[in-house]
Order: sequence, then structure tokens, then C-alpha cells
Amino acid sequence: MLGNHSIVTEFILTGFPGLHPEYQGLASVVLFLVYSFTLMGNATVFFLFATDRSLHKPMYYIILNLSACDILFSTTTLPKIISKYWFQSGTISFNACFVQMYFVHFLGSVNSYILFLMALDRYFAICHPLRYTLVLKNSTICILSITAWVVANAGPLMIVIRAYPLPYCASNIINHCYCDHIGITILACTDRAPYGFPAFVFAMVVLLGPLAFIIFSYCCIVRAVLKIANLQGRLKSLSTCSTQLMVISLYYLPRCFVYLASNVGIKFSADMRIVIIMLYSLCPPMINPLIYCLRSKEMRESLRKQFNKRAASQKTRVAAVSD
Repeated sequence: MLGNHSIVTEFILTGFPGLHPEYQGLASVVLFLVYSFTLMGNATVFFLFATDRSLHKPMYYIILNLSACDILFSTTTLPKIISKYWFQSGTISFNACFVQMYFVHFLGSVNSYILFLMALDRYFAICHPLRYTLVLKNSTICILSITAWVVANAGPLMIVIRAYPLPYCASNIINHCYCDHIGITILACTDRAPYGFPAFVFAMVVLLGPLAFIIFSYCCIVRAVLKIANLQGRLKSLSTCSTQLMVISLYYLPRCFVYLASNVGIKFSADMRIVIIMLYSLCPPMINPLIYCLRSKEMRESLRKQFNKRAASQKTRVAAVSD
């Protein structure tokens, strides 16, 4: 095994292969802004949750987990590619690349399971409202969330352990902005099929398993909403799950499009493929907090309270200085 590793000691991330050098600075600024907005937005969610006890409800515990996952995923992937364009530092050590690969797939799995919990929350809230407080308590959501983080370890550990000892004796150039299973294993000097197929099955189970329940739950929700007699009641019920539906759509729709496109023969250039992957990987963590704060009445109210509190504090300081 050590002999295999002595041939390739580091990998080179190409980022966007066809990007003209004069636009690399712009690309790094855009990526840096995406990372900054992601950190600020999700940190705001944590701050509101910590300072407002009215948000200590099952739905917001789930959102908190999603924010933690989004921060970790962006921190795992973005700093390295930003440094490539800022400091021409595109190399990543052999071990660091596998560590990054593990976290990319682990956090992607956690994200999928947390979205499953989101759908479960709305399913009980709308289809079984009388049982909601009995079944989905804060403690129950905490246990389910911890379970999601623990269970999500299995698949990524398996694919990393199987990919790590492969003989990497050819090219060390990864055509991507971060290390992932496909990007690494296609560089191995061996038949990739025995390693690629289990990884594909794992991806499908993690992606399509929760998605199947999400589709089922929202079919049940629509059916339950249609039984409500008045239009206002229907709209109110639908509005309670609109936030989650937006977040879920941002995560699943682009991924499903890429998988379907590849299966029906639609070809993408290397740059276009990377752009699409980066869009569906990095835009949702940045946009999700905005969706929470704009669509959730309780989070809007909590945010408004914080602004009012700060404005009042500022006026008090100004008045004190004037006196």
C-alpha cells in the first residue's frame, strides 16, 4: 500500500479548467462572497436560535442541523479552491484529498437525511396535527438528528476505505473544485468498476431513499390540504411547508436533472459539468438562511426583534453621549 502512495503524493485541483486567467480573480471573489454570505447567513440562524426561546421548536432544531451541515460543507470545499485562484495554490496532499472526499460525501448524506426529517415534520404537522406534539417533541428531533449524523458515516467511510489503497500511478490532476469519489478513483491504475458501482449504489440510496419519502409525504400533505373546506385554510396550511419545499427543491432538483441528463445522453463540457455541480452544491447553503428568514413568520419576527433591540440600544448610547 505504501508503495502505491509513494508514486502520487499530492493531487492538483484544476477548478474550472477552461477559465481564462484574466477571469480567475473574479471567480475567486465570487467564491469568496458565496462563502462569506453562507457563513453570515447560517451564523444568523444560530444566533436567532440561541437568543430567542420561541424558536426552540422541532422545525427550527431541524433547520439548525441543516445550517450546521451547510457551514461545514462550504468550509470543507470553498477555502481550498479560493486559495487556488488567489495564491495559485491548487495542490492538495494525498491524505488531505481523501479527508476532503470523506467530508464531502458525509455532509451530503447528512443533508439528505435532514431534509427527510423536514418532510417528516411537515407530514405530521399537516396530516396528523393532533399527534404532532406527541410524536415530534424536541427531544425526539434531537435523537433523530444525532442518528442522522451517525448513520451518515457508514457510506462515506466505506468508499474512502476502499478507494484509499488503490494504486494511483497515473495522472494526479483532478478536474474539479474539490476531491470527490469519482474525481479521485478515475485516476487509479486499475479497473474502477468494482469501486465505482458500490459508490453509485450508495449515492442512489442516500439520494432516492429520502426523496421517495419526501414525495410520499407531500402527496399526503396535498391530499390533506384539499380536504380543508375553506380556501384560506388551505393556503395557510400550504404556507407552513413552502419554506421546506423550497429548500428541498434546491437540493434535489438539480441533482436529479444531472443524473437524468447523463442517462438520456445529454453531454456537458467539463466546465459546464463543474459549474452545475458547484451551483447545486454551494448555492443552497447560501440561499437557505434567506429562505428561512423571509418565509418563516417566527424567524422574521425574531430578526425584527433583534434589529429593534439594536436600534434601541444605539439610541440609548447616542442619548447618553449627548447628555
